[in-house]
Amino acid sequence: MSIVEQELVGRVQPVTPPPAPARPARAVEVRRDTRSIKRTDVVAVLGALVAAVALTGVLFAQIAPFSGVVGFIAIAYPLFLALYALLVSLEENSLTVRDKVVSAIVHSIAVVAIGALVVIVVYPVVKGWEVLGYANFYTDDMSEAGTLDPLEYGGILHAMVGTLEQISIALVITVPLGLTTAAFLNETKGVFTRVVRTVVEAMTALPSIVAGLFIYASLILLLGVERSGFAAGCAISVMMLPIMIRAADVVIRLVPSSLREASLALGTGQLRTVWHVVLPTARSGLTTSVLLATARGVGETSPVLIAAGFTPYLNLNPFADAQVSLPLATYQMVSSSEETMQTRAFGAAAVLMTLVLVLFVLARLLGGREPGNLSAGQLRRRAKASTRDRARFTAPTQRGES
Repeated sequence: MSIVEQELVGRVQPVTPPPAPARPARAVEVRRDTRSIKRTDVVAVLGALVAAVALTGVLFAQIAPFSGVVGFIAIAYPLFLALYALLVSLEENSLTVRDKVVSAIVHSIAVVAIGALVVIVVYPVVKGWEVLGYANFYTDDMSEAGTLDPLEYGGILHAMVGTLEQISIALVITVPLGLTTAAFLNETKGVFTRVVRTVVEAMTALPSIVAGLFIYASLILLLGVERSGFAAGCAISVMMLPIMIRAADVVIRLVPSSLREASLALGTGQLRTVWHVVLPTARSGLTTSVLLATARGVGETSPVLIAAGFTPYLNLNPFADAQVSLPLATYQMVSSSEETMQTRAFGAAAVLMTLVLVLFVLARLLGGREPGNLSAGQLRRRAKASTRDRARFTAPTQRGES
């Protein structure tokens, strides 16, 4: 290296990199409260409720000559909403205040609906509690008991048997027709489909007494069928059919079209596709449609009275003689001025609600499984069918090899 180059290298100073900028301190993450109901909301609701009740009480007792429970609630509820909005506005903005007030209105409507349901269920049980403890109430009919007899005599066995037989007949008629009609409305198109849909929607608003008169005119007068539980079951099925068709129609419409297309692409016909793909997929919803139809039919009174008449005797044969149901027996007993008969009526209403609850639970257990969730019997039948199909598919190959 020459002297000039050494001098140049000595003059060059090494370049040092600039210091890295200091990283800002990481902010502490604050956990966000995602609860819809906070402690402050509960305190605000309770405070507004107590204040509204107190102000309404002062208004009723000291200021205005008001009286009655309905008037008290009609004044206390708007005061509650106003006070609740005032308490929320102390800490929140106007948008949150409106949201909280609307939420309070919605929740109060839900509380009123649940309270009404509880009253409807509990009131007959409380009024008929005295007669529910007697064994004869479930094992005897009213053939040997009068309106003045104590609760130790008579029962509703004839009404329970009549209700079970009539609703069974109605279900035997309604379920096949309802499912077939709902599948027809979804799987076919045309003028006749629109006509059927229009008739079904019109039948939904059909009065129950018209259904009873239709069965009375068509079966009893025209065909000569005796007034019996069978005629009452037919009248009840007329009321149940449009409810089930509409509910099943909506459920089947929700089945994905890709399942139908996949089944048809595999060479399956339309009927087999509906039977093995569409209906099993919508099984849970179809069970709900059956429950809705049963709830409509099990409480009918006028069709049973017109088609089956009334009798205090137990009639096990639904195809001959008059037969009574629990709603009809309840109506007849509650119309009496005697306290014992009214107690029996409320007891019969409680038994009817219990019977409906048992039917609903059984229906849910039998048909409420989700698609693909098969029972033990269905799994065994599927395994046997798979074995038969495998033997059928492999048989031609074995014959060809031999």
